[in-house]
Amino acid sequence: MSDLQQLISHAESLLQRLEGLLPSAPAEPDWSAHAYRWRRQQRCGQLQAVAQPHRITLADLRDVDEQKALLVRNTRQFLQSLPANNVLLTGARGTGKSSLVKALLTEFAAEGLRLVEVDKSDLTDLPDITELLRNRPERFVIFCDDLSFDADEPGYKALKAALDGSIASAADNMLVYATSNRRHLMPEFMAENLESDEIRPGETSEEKISLSERFGLWLPFYPFDQEAYLDIVRHWLRGFGITRLTPQARRAALQFAIQRGSRSGRVAWQFARDWAGQQALK
Repeated sequence: MSDLQQLISHAESLLQRLEGLLPSAPAEPDWSAHAYRWRRQQRCGQLQAVAQPHRITLADLRDVDEQKALLVRNTRQFLQSLPANNVLLTGARGTGKSSLVKALLTEFAAEGLRLVEVDKSDLTDLPDITELLRNRPERFVIFCDDLSFDADEPGYKALKAALDGSIASAADNMLVYATSNRRHLMPEFMAENLESDEIRPGETSEEKISLSERFGLWLPFYPFDQEAYLDIVRHWLRGFGITRLTPQARRAALQFAIQRGSRSGRVAWQFARDWAGQQALK
């Protein structure tokens, strides 16, 4: 009898250790939030509410009026349960691609829009995310920022299937908005234009563009010229209480852009913070 009790005790001890290794059941998401991140913990994905989302407005985004109008129109269609497209925003760095998606939340959260940020490494969880959101009354934009892939990455095929190609139907209350510096989301090489031993080399090129073609709306972003850059500088300076771009500030803004090697909206915002801080110190 003592041997049996000892065996039971060992078994209970083993079960306790195993329970510590097993992932706990994910907590119910806080559905009152407006923004979320998908996070993996203990090999289990979970929708985590973002307590303080980045609050930028559509009015803060300058000199991208055409892209802004198209994205807002597509989002309004989505919010009204009308046909709408997944969106790929591509082009020059620092031109407002990510900020434009974030500004949609500020504009439309009261109308039921919710933003879910998913890292590239977690795109394989898209089927789980879809099933979690499918029956919710809110309208969810899955936000994938700064995407680029190699052909053998698992997230590449997972995103393709989620956009168009899975046996399961897409959720009516979910769209994917992705940003990338690459139009086709994958690197392209000069060698691909040369002769190769592949029997059908054109199929390699087709594979490279097959993902981006699954986005129904493409929004290209271009580098800003000098006047557009200065216009953005003026806007952000006004936000810091500086109502006039003086000749001294203008020269400093242009020098700041030369040092950074870019006349982008991000650089304009960084200069405005730097300049406003300097003036406050004086």
